[in-house]
Amino acid sequence: RLPEQQKTSESPLSWFRGVYLPPALHPLNKTFVRGGEWQDIDSVQETRRAFLQDFCKKYNSRKKLQTHLVHLVSRIYVEDRHKVLYCEVPKAGCSNWKRVLMVLSGLAASANNISHDDVHYGKHLRKLDSYDLKGIYTRLNTYTKFIFVRDPMERLVSAFRDKFEHPNSYYHPVFGKAIIKKYRHNAGEDALKTGSGVKFKEFIQYLLDSHRPVGMDIHWEQVSKLCYPCLFNYDFIGKFETLEEDANYFLQLVGAPADLKFPKFKDRHSSDERTSAEVVRQYLKELSKEERQLTYDFYYLDYLMFNYTS
Repeated sequence: RLPEQQKTSESPLSWFRGVYLPPALHPLNKTFVRGGEWQDIDSVQETRRAFLQDFCKKYNSRKKLQTHLVHLVSRIYVEDRHKVLYCEVPKAGCSNWKRVLMVLSGLAASANNISHDDVHYGKHLRKLDSYDLKGIYTRLNTYTKFIFVRDPMERLVSAFRDKFEHPNSYYHPVFGKAIIKKYRHNAGEDALKTGSGVKFKEFIQYLLDSHRPVGMDIHWEQVSKLCYPCLFNYDFIGKFETLEEDANYFLQLVGAPADLKFPKFKDRHSSDERTSAEVVRQYLKELSKEERQLTYDFYYLDYLMFNYTS
């Protein structure tokens, strides 16, 4: 439940008076859906959409957003053929979703042959902020907007394991060195030099520090600040926990080729155990009770918006 002082009838859209943004909620176009096996997934989808819409009506931040629209859409990918907009949430199936968008747009014949580097560094897909304002508004109001989210703590632990427990030429020297220098007492010379070996507790100290030695990163930024779910009224809300079913239903909704299915493979570190609730529990044991609570608080809005329980 939201604190009483945060409940107001004012819509979050009041942040952008005079800006023409997408309608509150419109029915999904189910013209392309074949067969009755999608009924249960469709029912869950409608519940998620209604839940988020209800949350957004009740919630209003006292701190008004002053950010330009172009910045707000900087994480949204565009696929013009099937008229879809995808807001990227790292560690929630985003690599495979970008592969699928490349296939949908005709840039690749199959999602299975696209490398990780090609997905993330190939610059094949356009983002919404690359269009002029008219192009942005037109797409926001006419394209099908979708997002895939994940339990906030699972997403956080998955990001830590990926970036800090494996060799990484960017995260170790940029984030690792700064984290070890500030939060590790009597840090060894090698650790300070390479930035390797960051402990989960040190990572959480960095995350919760209002004076972080290095900025935030999209892999652990809150979804509320990546995709602005109360502002853009996403038509489809998928969850990592039901990734395959949700993704394949969505592909039907937008009229994707019948043979295009969402990839099942794990993008990197395929031999590692997937980050599950049990894996998360093991990492949380390294934290004090207060640190656990503050970490939950950090993702408070994400928990509320997408109906996750802590």
